[in-house]
Amino acid sequence: MTYRAPVDDIMFALRTAAGLPGLIETGVVSVDEETVRAVIEEAGKFGSDVLDPLNGPGDKAGSKLVNGRVETPAGWKAAYQGFVDGGWGALPCPEAHGGQGLPEVVSMAACEIWNSANLSFGLCPLLTQGAIHAIDTHGSAELKRIYLPKMVSGHWPGTMNLTEPHAGSDLGVLRSKAERQADGTYRITGTKIFITYGDHELTENIIHLVLARLPDAPPGTRGISLFLVPKYLVNADGSIGARNDVVCASLEHKLGIHASPTAVMKYGEAGGAVGYLVGEENRGLNTMFLMMNAARLAVGVQGVAIAERATQRAIAYAQDRKQGRSSRGKAGEMSPIIEHADTRRNIMTMKSMTQAARAICLVTARELDIAHHATDPAAKAAAANRAALLTPVAKAFSTDIGIEVASLGVQIHGGMGFIEETGAAQHYRDARILPIYEGTNGIQAIDLVTRKLPLEGGTTVETYIGELLRTAEEVRASNNPEFGRMGERLSDAVTALAEATRWMGTALAKNPEGALAGAQPYLRLFGLAAGGIYLARGALAVVRDGQSGGSNPRIALARFFAENHAALAGGLRDTITTGAESTFLLEPEALAG
Repeated sequence: MTYRAPVDDIMFALRTAAGLPGLIETGVVSVDEETVRAVIEEAGKFGSDVLDPLNGPGDKAGSKLVNGRVETPAGWKAAYQGFVDGGWGALPCPEAHGGQGLPEVVSMAACEIWNSANLSFGLCPLLTQGAIHAIDTHGSAELKRIYLPKMVSGHWPGTMNLTEPHAGSDLGVLRSKAERQADGTYRITGTKIFITYGDHELTENIIHLVLARLPDAPPGTRGISLFLVPKYLVNADGSIGARNDVVCASLEHKLGIHASPTAVMKYGEAGGAVGYLVGEENRGLNTMFLMMNAARLAVGVQGVAIAERATQRAIAYAQDRKQGRSSRGKAGEMSPIIEHADTRRNIMTMKSMTQAARAICLVTARELDIAHHATDPAAKAAAANRAALLTPVAKAFSTDIGIEVASLGVQIHGGMGFIEETGAAQHYRDARILPIYEGTNGIQAIDLVTRKLPLEGGTTVETYIGELLRTAEEVRASNNPEFGRMGERLSDAVTALAEATRWMGTALAKNPEGALAGAQPYLRLFGLAAGGIYLARGALAVVRDGQSGGSNPRIALARFFAENHAALAGGLRDTITTGAESTFLLEPEALAG
């Protein structure tokens, strides 16, 4: 079945969760709602007409390294050129460098569409956006002049070169070297792994951002610098020059995202790759985190994207596949499996989880827009802290949901889901990398607990939870019979989050290992409480607009999520606050025995 962009669902989440009308009214978003919808609709057409048809064939063909050249699947280059010609890569980029300057909420909505239609394709522009942000923020005027117009247009995509074979997530032990040169450039040597779109033939140049260490750098993460290393050197007039000392040594053989070339990159095999410092020496990790944080939200959106695509495919199959007889079925006739209670529960879970995760991601994008464009300094600072708090939740909760929803999609297909021809298995395989990207979800949970909860002495998270609780109380106070026990369940969930947050504050000071043991369930609890509240805000909006009555899907999904998923909050709170001791009952030696 062909992917169709969920334009109405995206617009609904933008209005009710992300507060798009208020953003427009205050000038944070400089375009009207009709323009936002038009952009999303056009993005949906490109996704459906161009990217989706390449997804399955691209998965089967994969990208290949042939005689030192990376070949992407058939149709990939034409699709990328269409992406560039449509100006899609320039959507959120600064107008000073040829971008369109549209807000983050619009960019993330489009990002979902690219990645739903074709996750392997969507990875390329995703990383380019982060590279542009890092260069624009910390690059020299000359680097911006030469590289940003081409990167913003999409003609020169960007990559992020962090880890090495021995390092994993511990970037403090990186060994790649940078040697200062008399002309102000640097010579880069070393090997980088897991480089998404590290090499390909889609464009005339590729711009690598590479972490490396100077000879006199201090040890650990304090001694890492960031360098711009082009595949081809660029002349002063912007024309392409000689090939740089950068090669793709191999491509990884992966569980999923087969069409996306994940490269092992070698720098300086013939004397040293020419690199240009971005930012200050020994401050490269700080600069790279700009790129990583942008990528974390975008990867969260990828989780939403794959969940949406898996849901659409599962529903189409459940409508067509007939098996058994449901309570609605006629004697002697088989019923579509979408009529069976278990399938209905699975689909309600898929739809409600996807929409909850989408709302969390768009709210995070909203806070970034306020932080960047509000005129009130206090509002900007508060939004920046709110975005920092929500980013690990958006990344981890949404990518966990991507796997869970894709797995349910396989289950709904039954045995056919395990067969590649249906397409359900590809979504499950593709989704599995997302909780690992840009800092594993375990790292996101630790970041949330140890670095984000203490923001402003805990005021940021306390204020946020207070806002969630007010919505829960508004649902309860409505006494709307269509809401069922939604208000009660959400009040319980937010209260559980508040209690777990207070426990975390104490544990961080007195029992940090216990706090770390509860970090993953805490992030899950956070996501369930926040996601449930955002769906409830949508349900309240439906009632205010006079569209309730019967079985309105917005109300039904919000109620289902609250009564079936947010209801798990109490158990998660108990796991967080009392589960640490049992976590450490076995020493590592016993675990390995």
